[in-house]
Amino acid sequence: HGAAELEEMGTELLPRRTPTPAWLPAAKGEEGDFCLRSSDCAAGLCCARHFWSKICKPVLREGQVCTRHRRKGTHSLEIFQRCQCAEGLACRLQREHGPTDASRLHTCQRH
Repeated sequence: HGAAELEEMGTELLPRRTPTPAWLPAAKGEEGDFCLRSSDCAAGLCCARHFWSKICKPVLREGQVCTRHRRKGTHSLEIFQRCQCAEGLACRLQREHGPTDASRLHTCQRH
């Protein structure tokens, strides 16, 4: 009779896992899914503001427009944040073959 009692007790002694909140998916978020931080998103995505919530957006690739922040802390003020440039890329002023002030556009470029 000891083994039967242990089996019944065994399930009660197991630590209970805290369930994941319904609004936060158990798997890594795909593009467009709600998130709190970039670690909530799948590889190649970051968590960025979109209106008043945050969603998983793609990390920027070479040639894509990026946001260069002149002052620290201004990133949080944006309504539509962009992800950072992918590894090996930097957000730099786009090189134009015209007047130097023709474009203030920044793009992801190789170091």
